[in-house]
Amino acid sequence: MAGHSKWANIKRQKARVDAVKGKAFTQISRAIIVAARSGIPDPEGNFQLRTAIEKAKAAGIPNENIERAIAKGAGKLEGDSANLEAIRYEGYGPGGVAVLIEALTDNRNRTAADLRVAFSKNGGNLGETGCVSWMFEQKGVCRLQGAVDEDKLLEAAVESETEYYDPIAEEDFQGFEVFTEVVNLENLSQTLQAKGFKVTESELRWLPGNTVEVTDPEQARSLLKLIDALENLDDVQNVTANFEMSDELMSASMV
Repeated sequence: MAGHSKWANIKRQKARVDAVKGKAFTQISRAIIVAARSGIPDPEGNFQLRTAIEKAKAAGIPNENIERAIAKGAGKLEGDSANLEAIRYEGYGPGGVAVLIEALTDNRNRTAADLRVAFSKNGGNLGETGCVSWMFEQKGVCRLQGAVDEDKLLEAAVESETEYYDPIAEEDFQGFEVFTEVVNLENLSQTLQAKGFKVTESELRWLPGNTVEVTDPEQARSLLKLIDALENLDDVQNVTANFEMSDELMSASMV
């Protein structure tokens, strides 16, 4: 099942090459605001909010910023953030690569216009709703860090209704990714933690059902430029695409 984690591997390598951007603060703060607004503004009783706060702390966001975002989501502070809504956009990159964009915006027209410009300047085009989403399936994912007893993990997987898991062996991360249905993510995370596993992240992730192999250097460069342009937009939270490319080509294309 290692192919299911290919996009996650791409994202992590890309993040290492690009270095951490300040935009992550804005993205995570918006996620906290929406989570606090969609449920109770208490992480103990709001799994979505709890995971957003965990991401914020991992990214080094100060506690006062986290508290301010929660207060905004709860309607205790003034600001246009209360009007944020989650929208999914779809399009095609160079070579027909499918691209899925998740955004939090207070102005749909502005966001769509910004996305359209980013696509057109980088060899792609923004599509209609449903044009590529059928190629993806959303799953809940928990990342486990450190040495893992696979017998113990298999036992926990059965108990928590896990679908499958993949080993992760990278320069800066050793562990497993565990996959489940979206509605079962909270149960999976709680079960794994109760069993003594170190869960470093719980998230919803779009997984491509089929992938496009990119081998041409120019196409690779254009594709990564497009993804950068999309990710740099203020309203964009996450970008997923259905391509694969070698680590060597990716590193060369990011120079």
